[in-house]
Amino acid sequence: MIADLSLYLVTDAELCGDRGVVETVRLAVEGGVRIVQLRDKTASDAEIVEQLVALSQVIDGRALLVVNDRLDAALAARACGARVDGVHLGQGDASVQRARETLGPEALIGLTANTAAHLDAVRALPPGTVDYLGVGVIRPTTTKPDHPEPLGIAGFGAFAASSPLPCVAIGGVGIDDTAALHEAGAAGLAVVSALCAADDPAVAAQEFRRRWAARGVPRVLSIAGSDPSGGAGIQADLKSIAANGGYGMAALTALTAQNTQGVRGVHVPPTDFLRAQLEAVSDDIVIDAVKIGMLADAEVIRTVGAWLDAVRPPIVVLDPVMVATSGDRLLDATAERELRGLLGRATLVTPNLAELAVLAGRDIADWADALAAADELSAEIGAAVLVKGGHLTGDQAPDALVDARLGLRQEFAGARIPTASTHGTGCSLSSALATRLARGEAPIEAVQAARSWLRESIRAGAALRVGRGHGPVHHFSGLWELSGLGERGGAVPVPAAADIAGEWWQGIADVRAAIDELPFIRALADGTLERAPFLSYLAQDALYLRDYARVLAEAARLAPTSAEQAFWAESAHGSIVGELELHASWLTPTQGVSAATFSAEPVPATTAYLDHLRSVAFGGSYAEIVAAVLPCFWLYTDLGRRLHGGEFGEYARDPRHPYASWLTTYADPAFEEATRTAIAYASEAAEAVDEATRLRMRRAFDVSAAHERSFFAAPLEAPVRG
Repeated sequence: MIADLSLYLVTDAELCGDRGVVETVRLAVEGGVRIVQLRDKTASDAEIVEQLVALSQVIDGRALLVVNDRLDAALAARACGARVDGVHLGQGDASVQRARETLGPEALIGLTANTAAHLDAVRALPPGTVDYLGVGVIRPTTTKPDHPEPLGIAGFGAFAASSPLPCVAIGGVGIDDTAALHEAGAAGLAVVSALCAADDPAVAAQEFRRRWAARGVPRVLSIAGSDPSGGAGIQADLKSIAANGGYGMAALTALTAQNTQGVRGVHVPPTDFLRAQLEAVSDDIVIDAVKIGMLADAEVIRTVGAWLDAVRPPIVVLDPVMVATSGDRLLDATAERELRGLLGRATLVTPNLAELAVLAGRDIADWADALAAADELSAEIGAAVLVKGGHLTGDQAPDALVDARLGLRQEFAGARIPTASTHGTGCSLSSALATRLARGEAPIEAVQAARSWLRESIRAGAALRVGRGHGPVHHFSGLWELSGLGERGGAVPVPAAADIAGEWWQGIADVRAAIDELPFIRALADGTLERAPFLSYLAQDALYLRDYARVLAEAARLAPTSAEQAFWAESAHGSIVGELELHASWLTPTQGVSAATFSAEPVPATTAYLDHLRSVAFGGSYAEIVAAVLPCFWLYTDLGRRLHGGEFGEYARDPRHPYASWLTTYADPAFEEATRTAIAYASEAAEAVDEATRLRMRRAFDVSAAHERSFFAAPLEAPVRG
C-alpha cells in the first residue's frame, strides 16, 4: 500500500493524560496526522479492540489507523465494524507474512528495523509483504526504555539510503528534527511525546506538517475535464500547480471540444478507465493534495468519491463545476445530489455565486447574503468554503474564506480587472489553492497568495493574444521576462526588497502571536515575573550573545560592501560591550563581564538556537547569515515598541516597574534604527540572490524566529538553576 507516512502518531496513554487517547487522536488528526498507531503494551486484546473501535469512529476516514503488534485484535476490531488499516510489527512479533495474508493486499504493514540484518530479512520477503520500516531510535526516549542504541540523524540517513522500503524515523523525534530528517531521506516522522503531551495536539501537528511540507515539492493531482485550447480544465490546472510550486498530475474525467468562444462537445470516458487512471497514480505516488473540477455525471462522481475514501488524500479542494456562464445547469438532479455528498470529503470548496446558490438551495440576494449562505454550507459539510464574488455587478470582485467550524470569516477585497482574459479562472484558482495548502500554508495565507498570483495572471492574459473570445489567463506571467521583440524567457522575477521584507514578516505572524501570549512575556510586562526566572533568562541570553556576536562578526567578514561590513561589525561589538555589560549588571554586578557571567548551563532552547546560527554562519552564504540573525533584531524591536506603547498594559511603561531599566532597552531608539538597517541589508541581499538562495534565506529566517519564541518560553518551562 502506498501511504502518506509524513506525520505518524504513536499513542501513549500516560502521556495523553486526562485528555485521553481518543481526544488526543481527534485533535492530532484535525491538525494533519496521516497515520495513527495505537500502542498500549499493558492493555488486553479486548481493551485494544474497544480502543480501535473508538479511534476508528473519531478518525472518521481522515487518517489511516494501525495497531502495534496485536494482529488478532485488528481482525476482531474489523469484525466489529472498525476501519483498521493495518498493523505495525516488531522483530519479535507475529509474522509479517501472516499479517499480509490475513489482512489482505490493501492493508498497511509496517515493521521495526534498525540493523543491517533486519534489512537482509526484509529483502528476503516476497515483494509487497511490508510497506514501510519504522527506523530508530533516533535519540534516547523515555517512552521506550528498552530501546536499542540510538542511530542519530546521520545513522538514520545511512540506514534509509540502503533500505529497499520507505523509512519512518521514530524515537525521540522532535519538531526541530523535521528538516534534518527530511533531508536524511525520511519518508515521515513517527512522533509520540511531541504530540501526545502537547498542550494542543492539533496546533503541534499543524506545525509538524507545515515544516515537513516546506521541505519538499507538493504532488498535486487534478481530477477534471480537458480543454484543448489550454485555458481551463486540467491544462489550466497543471499550469497553475507548476506556477505555484507543485508537481502536477491529472486524471481525466471528460474530454471536451472547446475554445475561448465556447464548448462544442463533451465525451465522458467509461468510469472504469477513470478509476484505472486514479489507481495508477495512487498505487505509485503519495498524493499531497487533490483538486477536483468537472465531474460530468453521477457515476463519475461516485467513482471519484470511492477513490477518495480508499486513498484519503490530506487536502481536497473541490471546485463545484455546476453552472455554465450562460446560467444553464451542467449536472442533472441525480448528479447534483451526488456532488453534494462529495462536499463532505473536501478540505475547501470554491463555488462562484451561482454554484453557491445551487449548493445552498436558495437564491443569493447580495454579497452579505452570499457570506451567510457560505457559512450555512460550511457548517453543513464540515469544510471551509471560499465564496467567489467575480459574478457580482459593479467595480469590486471580492472573495471570502468561511469556515464555520473555526468561526472564520475572512474577506479579501479586490477591484475588478477590466479584461476579457477570464477563461479558466476558477480552475486556476482552485488548483493554486490545493498546491499552496499542500506546501503547508495556512488557509488565509494560501488564499492571499493564490489570489495575488491569479490577479497578476489575469492582468497579463491579454498579452498572450489567444483566441477571439474570453482568453486564458497568463499563468506564468510572473516567471517570464519580455524582450523587446515580445519573446518569452524563463527567468524568475526578482521581488522588490520591500516586498520580501513584508512577506517574511507576515510569514512569522503565528510566531509573533505565540510570543505575545507566552507567560514569560506577560509576566515581564505586568511586573509579576519572579526574579529567578528573569535571571535565568539573562544568564541564557548572555550565553547566546557571546556566540551571536561571533555570527555577526562572520557576517561582517563576508559582507560585500564596506558599509555592511561596518554595520555588522559594530553590531557584534555592541553585543559584547553594550548588551553583555547590561546583563552583567544584573548577573554579576560586582565582577562585571567575566567568566561568572557565562557560568550557567545552556538549556535546550539556547543550544538549539545557537546550533542553528552556527550551522548557517559557518556553512552558508552572507545572505543566509543576515537572514538568520534578522529575527533577533526585528522581534525585539517590535516587542519593545509595543511594550512601551502600552499594548501589554500601562505598567510596562512605569519607571517603578521592577524591570524598568531592562524594558527600556527593548525600545532603545538606536537599536530600532539598527533594526531598520538590518532589515534593509537582509532584504536587499535577498533581492540580489537567485531564487534557491532566497528560499534558503527565508528558511533560515523562519527557523530563527521559531527559536526566538522557544528562547522566550524557556525560563518558565525549564527548571530554574541558581
